[in-house]
Amino acid sequence: MNSRRRFFRDLGIAGTFLVLPKLDASPAVTKDDFSSAKSDRAYWLKMLERVARPVLSNLAVGKLRERMPVECPTGNVAGRRPVTHLEAVARTLSGLAPWLELVDKTAEEAELRRRFADFACRGLAQATNPESPDFINFTVGGQCLVDAAFLSHALLRSPGELWGKLEKPTQERLVTALKSTRSFQAGQSNWLLFPAMIETFLASIGEEWRPQPIETAIRAFEQWYKGDGAYGDGAEFHWDYYNSFVIQPFLLDVLEHIGKVSNRWAEPLGAVRQRARRYAAVQERLIAPDGSYPAIGRSITYRCGAFQLLAQMALRDELPEGVKPPQVRAALTAVIRRTLGAADTFDADGWLRVGLAGHQPGLAEPYISTGSLYLCTFVFLPLGLPARHAFWSGPAADWTARKIWSGQNLPADHALGG
Repeated sequence: MNSRRRFFRDLGIAGTFLVLPKLDASPAVTKDDFSSAKSDRAYWLKMLERVARPVLSNLAVGKLRERMPVECPTGNVAGRRPVTHLEAVARTLSGLAPWLELVDKTAEEAELRRRFADFACRGLAQATNPESPDFINFTVGGQCLVDAAFLSHALLRSPGELWGKLEKPTQERLVTALKSTRSFQAGQSNWLLFPAMIETFLASIGEEWRPQPIETAIRAFEQWYKGDGAYGDGAEFHWDYYNSFVIQPFLLDVLEHIGKVSNRWAEPLGAVRQRARRYAAVQERLIAPDGSYPAIGRSITYRCGAFQLLAQMALRDELPEGVKPPQVRAALTAVIRRTLGAADTFDADGWLRVGLAGHQPGLAEPYISTGSLYLCTFVFLPLGLPARHAFWSGPAADWTARKIWSGQNLPADHALGG
């Protein structure tokens, strides 16, 4: 019995998922790859399903630990095994959440969303139930602080369909699990934002929350701002994608959501939003005509998750001046094809393998394991926009690099002052 049918047998449901297209593993990307807005959205949905289904469908039936491989090419597999499942679940849900929350869907999308929302709710019940084989202990290692924050971000992004649909006992156990991560001390880096995100979520649902982690993170990143839309990850600047993996998306959502509870941190939001728009402009320019981008810095095996900030600014309708939604859709489609569409990205059972453009285990840091890779889902945030939105409905357009390298005459780029 193949893995797809086994999932349905375990879930006790009939029917099939969307049929996945054959993905082009060729490194070349042509205009024909962006034939219509409708086909782009269908491709994103099918790719999101391909990535997310093994994680969430197995968790829903208490089979995630049994079936998910733990690849850790350069680290200690035994050390990563206790935390890798929380990584996979939290990161998958954070990328999926805006789409789960979307009300305006086609009938086909609505059915797919219903299935994934059901997986998510049943899965979180499994993850928080001490009697479940997939019970997750949030205190087994410092990595749990990271992914408790990603899970909190997912719940903030989908307060109705994800958090609101959980049964009361699951909600209570989840709150207890999130609070248990207060025992971990965040280092002087992007990690300061993890307790800040957890406390922000707790505040948003009326739970007891602590202001100090939020205060600490906001003050630190104001000090670490380097100019032209970029923050240091700590006092030093690093050439990597952590401004997009964590820093800027977290700053935006922490400030906006905590602002609904307290006006204590209202003042920095304007500058944070302005910097995010500039960084989104830079990200859009980093995408080469063929959909590749600089393979630089830590955690490059998070693949297309490197463009979370650009995706989030599209979701927020706050793209930079001169950057149109359809060109961002086309650019991100190219990135998804180059990363998730590359040959050997998935194993025979559909699980992600370590790499950027295929299976490249040598690219992994010691902290990278299978669960880590699901941060790639963050690129799918614009699926939270309805199909009629300009991001999806407008005809595909060339992004900046394609325009420039095809000889078009564009205005010069300018840095953000201040």
